[in-house]
Amino acid sequence: MSVSTKILEEVVIKFAGDSGDGMQLTGSQFTNNTALIGNDLSTFPDFPAEIRAPQGTVPGVSGYQLHFSSKRIFTPGDNCDVLVAMNAAALKVNLKSLKQGGIIIANIEGFDSKNLRLANYPEGVNPLEDGSLNGYELYKVDVTKMTREALKEIQMGVKEKDRAKNMFVLGFVYWLYNRDLNSTIAFLNDKFGKKKDILDSNLKALQAGYNYGDTVEAFTARYIVEKAKLPAGSYRSITGNVACTYGLIAAAQKSGLPLFLGSYPITPASDILHELARYKNFGIRTFQAEDEIAAITSAIGASYGGSLGVTTTSGPGMALKAEAMGLAVMLEIPLIIINIQRGGPSTGLPTKTEQSDLLQAYYGRNGECPMPIISASMPSDCFDAVYEAARISVQHMTPVIFLSDGYIANGAEPWRYPQEADLAPIEVSFQAARAETDPKFMPYKRDEKLARPWAIPGTAGLEHRIGGLEKEDITGNISYEAENHEHMVKTRQAKVDMIANYIPLQTLDSGPDSGDILVLGWGSTYGAIKSAVLDLQAQGKSVAHAHLRYLRPFPRNLGEMLAKYKKVLIPEINNGQLVKIIRDQFMIDAIPYNKIKGVPITRTELVNVISELL
Repeated sequence: MSVSTKILEEVVIKFAGDSGDGMQLTGSQFTNNTALIGNDLSTFPDFPAEIRAPQGTVPGVSGYQLHFSSKRIFTPGDNCDVLVAMNAAALKVNLKSLKQGGIIIANIEGFDSKNLRLANYPEGVNPLEDGSLNGYELYKVDVTKMTREALKEIQMGVKEKDRAKNMFVLGFVYWLYNRDLNSTIAFLNDKFGKKKDILDSNLKALQAGYNYGDTVEAFTARYIVEKAKLPAGSYRSITGNVACTYGLIAAAQKSGLPLFLGSYPITPASDILHELARYKNFGIRTFQAEDEIAAITSAIGASYGGSLGVTTTSGPGMALKAEAMGLAVMLEIPLIIINIQRGGPSTGLPTKTEQSDLLQAYYGRNGECPMPIISASMPSDCFDAVYEAARISVQHMTPVIFLSDGYIANGAEPWRYPQEADLAPIEVSFQAARAETDPKFMPYKRDEKLARPWAIPGTAGLEHRIGGLEKEDITGNISYEAENHEHMVKTRQAKVDMIANYIPLQTLDSGPDSGDILVLGWGSTYGAIKSAVLDLQAQGKSVAHAHLRYLRPFPRNLGEMLAKYKKVLIPEINNGQLVKIIRDQFMIDAIPYNKIKGVPITRTELVNVISELL
């Protein structure tokens, strides 16, 4: 039977299986391959919450969703065109998100009686056999058996051979979408070059999966998604955490400051520590501390000593760092606190996404403790956003909170390499040494930005006292005087507020500059909002979209912008946090749309919500 080739504009594929089935690796390899051929793409890795969830159970399902297209896209897709289900639990969890008529590629061995029981299917029910999937294009593939057959000449145990079955699946999907295997072959050689049996088993399984597509008559079509028309430049696939790492390195290089990261591992922020540790050639120091408090205080010490101090964490770690963050505010030194948000409170949902910590970033410290807040909107945007956080921190002598979340951190998209010349300068000046005959150094004497001087310990003539006790204005001496305390509290607030004069005005992402509805977003809701608003604009609706990078202080013109629309809708992956702040500061009746399910808001949801408001 001949196999036809069909050209598609876009595809959403979901790889799903047990947490030990290698679905994250499979998805990331297909993503890298997709980036290399020039498709636009967006991904959503979905990890199980437990490190070792019971095998074959619904809580143990690990998934990786990839949306790739020949046009510009902004989300990993609302529903899947293709579902690869390695076991019964994977099918049960993800079937609801598969389009009617979509393709199911099911591993037969994952639907035996044991797996069906673990996935809580009723006794005697097998969805591959009972007709319940008749509305889909179902392909039953004995992945496990064919992987073992392909590896029969390799001297490995069955358990070790079965670890290569994800490569069989990947090889077949490469065949299905007319891809070559070279990118993954190079990856495997690099990763397992010194472990011949493991390398050979993965390479043979990969090729066997590709050959399977050529030899089985059940598959009558292959697909091609053409290269996307993206702006000219060199691209790579990048995740939010890696982009954040590169942004920090770029900021350190442009400012001329040594970079120090003090961190305690926590999901989903740990990858920044892992990635930065690889770049000692840039003079970067990474320190894995014994706890969150040691992590941030080591970064404070590094900043005091003249480095670009950074600490990374998630919501629970932010809570532990709160006292030291107050110390950094009192000291008025540069520091970047990176919070990769996850579901809360307490331990919450460690592997699930949520915009959970905006109110914590605003108010989650004792006393009046204002700090600038910057947020990223997409994985690639993490580079620019954290670079801007570093610029603000060193030029205004203040700690800055940078907010990302699990969706952005683990998601991937194409990223065009920036040119060094295009990066904004980060000018740093340290207080110069003083002779004995010079006037005494005043550590809290401020410049036009209300920033105090950055004095490096050991510099001649700059001896001064620091600490968490209130400082006397200008001299920096400890002061319990009531008027001074009020003055210093208001001065620290004014310094943060004044940053609004040094950041861009708020602009619209799309839409009319006045009209029926403005959809105002921040963080990882960007893709869903943009896609939904563009859909409605194409229908002639009076809808606009603005997305905030600067959350504290807000851009100077934000209030004026909000007043030009009849309604302001604020979608958030939380129970309503930005909406509270907007109502408080601008006295408008902003409308919340909230989702707190550990997954992103979808384009379709927002189209429906906005349509109802219209």
